[in-house]
Amino acid sequence: MAKTHSAIAPSTFQKNKWLLMVLALFSVSTLIVLLLRSTSDSSCNDRHHHYDGYHYVPDKDSSSSSANHQIHAGSVKAAAPNPLNFMKSKLVLLVSHELSLSGGPLLLMELAFLLRGVGAEVVWITYQKPTGPDEVIYSLENKMLDRGVQVLSAKGQKAIDTALKADLVVLNTAVAGKWLDAVLKENVPLVLPKVLWWIHEMRGHYFKLEFVKHLPSVAGAMIDSHTTAEYWKNRTKERLGIKMPETFVVHLGNSKELMEVAENNVAKRVLREHVRESLGVRNDDLLFAIINSVSRGKGQDLFLRSFHEAQQLIKEKKLQVPPMHAVIVGSDMSAQTKFETELRSFVAEKRFQDRIHFINKTLTVAPYLASIDVLVQNSQARGECFGRITIEAMAFQLPVLGTAAGGTMEIVVNETTGLLHSAGKEGVTPLAKNMVKLATHVERRLTMGKKGYERVKERFLEHHMSGRIALVLKEVLQKAKNQT
Repeated sequence: MAKTHSAIAPSTFQKNKWLLMVLALFSVSTLIVLLLRSTSDSSCNDRHHHYDGYHYVPDKDSSSSSANHQIHAGSVKAAAPNPLNFMKSKLVLLVSHELSLSGGPLLLMELAFLLRGVGAEVVWITYQKPTGPDEVIYSLENKMLDRGVQVLSAKGQKAIDTALKADLVVLNTAVAGKWLDAVLKENVPLVLPKVLWWIHEMRGHYFKLEFVKHLPSVAGAMIDSHTTAEYWKNRTKERLGIKMPETFVVHLGNSKELMEVAENNVAKRVLREHVRESLGVRNDDLLFAIINSVSRGKGQDLFLRSFHEAQQLIKEKKLQVPPMHAVIVGSDMSAQTKFETELRSFVAEKRFQDRIHFINKTLTVAPYLASIDVLVQNSQARGECFGRITIEAMAFQLPVLGTAAGGTMEIVVNETTGLLHSAGKEGVTPLAKNMVKLATHVERRLTMGKKGYERVKERFLEHHMSGRIALVLKEVLQKAKNQT
């Protein structure tokens, strides 16, 4: 069977001060960005761009932001005002349908820390929890408590009182809508005018009235990409017969902590050497990685088929390339999923176990971003709503091979920062050919990585995201004030 590797443990790095620094920064992951700072370099454009019924919250002037980004860590400069400062002393209730390592809850936690950083009072509620103890929930709740976020039970009078008293209520994901009727009951109409609904889903089964029947009455919806906003606008109208509220498209951004590691060549080199040693691959070997939870929707099966086909193409054309490896970060055989069993069976059938590496689920993805050469974002069907790992990889100057679907198309510039291919089985051969292209053209691969990094610096940083979110929160608070 293919090699399975445990996630890297911090204890293995104790002899290296750079790795200690990196792992201290990423003790909870680049995905969760738990150590967000509250400072921000943004004076934002107050105008929104309109896109047929919803707003795009734009970046600030790129020339001014570029000048700020070029200042080195040791430079002295006056801190720019945090665009979220107006949230100081505001009471914000955050409602998540679950507390897990998936994208939606982690993004909401990131918002919680941004708001705490400017002095907001933040209360967290998780609507759906398992009946027994859960290590992940225990760990994440304690992280929030350590940062001053209050954690309440989803049910009971205290939850109701907090919702009624709050200046702002953020519902996270479509499923969180079930909490409104289940808990607030007759108080729902009093709370809706101050609700911002943050939507991340792209799957059709979320379009149920039991989830989103109150959507037209909330103060606003915030969505991570234009593609997803358009999809929600059309599907709610056609399938449910309801209208979306005022909708804002807000692209995400990388934290300062992530950027510090991505821009630290010494730290990256040490991480690269350690990870490659643990995988048993050489420094010159070429690593293509997919970093997502292992599921059919993330396309690991098609990724492996493309990788196998790429190997065949190289052999048939007698191309001279370094040994290629495929890395799948997000494995979880403890769950005994049928899908992951199928993946491993395919690897065994094709007899290329020595080139495939399964990495267990991990909170510390930074070491893998530092150690690979190409990220593959292979989400299927409608693709990712946004795809945070894509901009994280670009920060590490990695080219991205992505499906031409969803938010990936708003991040990756085809032929410039990466190469796009079709979703589905018809994308297997194009992805294989794109792998061969990057394997055989080193300079092109490196140039794409540099262009991706430049794009991140222009529009996908923490202060870009903070500024965009600030504009939305101002409008929602004003609307709530006008309706009271």
